[in-house]
Amino acid sequence: MRVAVFTGSRSGPPSHRSAAARLAAGLARAGVGIVYGGGHVGLMGVVADAALAAGGEVVGVIPQHLVDDELAHPGLPRLEVVNSMHERKARMAELADAFVALPGAAGTLEELFEAWTWGMLGLHAKPTVLVDVDGFWQPLLAQLRRMVDDGYLDRRRLDALGVVTDAQGLLAFVEHYEHPARKWRKDPLPPATR
Repeated sequence: MRVAVFTGSRSGPPSHRSAAARLAAGLARAGVGIVYGGGHVGLMGVVADAALAAGGEVVGVIPQHLVDDELAHPGLPRLEVVNSMHERKARMAELADAFVALPGAAGTLEELFEAWTWGMLGLHAKPTVLVDVDGFWQPLLAQLRRMVDDGYLDRRRLDALGVVTDAQGLLAFVEHYEHPARKWRKDPLPPATR
């Protein structure tokens, strides 16, 4: 099993670095490989280094323009270089069995929402999970609940988005995950109750 980890190219506060390292090491000890953006900077680098130090499999997928900027992790046993950010995300999705978001910024959100949306549309049936460090994702979850309340997001979709705090919680969520039916079907689902 492999999980795609989306996270920041900046380090954030010490508690986020510690949580990222614990998550990566915990996954490695459980025999779970990590697919990530291939960089050596920020929380991305923390995740890769911690997983490698714990003997885990780490696959980096990075576009050529970021290799040219000298952001590629030099210690990865497997680094796939692609032509674009679009190819990077598609390749990460191919290699991963689940998607995980640690704290990050716009790129992390973009990757998270694309993976989650692909699942809604039936392009995959893989779990998507937030690792909530220090309540980092709580404002986002409040916004998502507002989307449910206002009728833009089906409650089943939000309920299918995992929220965990560590590797043990992530693995338990993935083990028991049941993917909801795709969003668009010939026979629509009944309206969700609120």
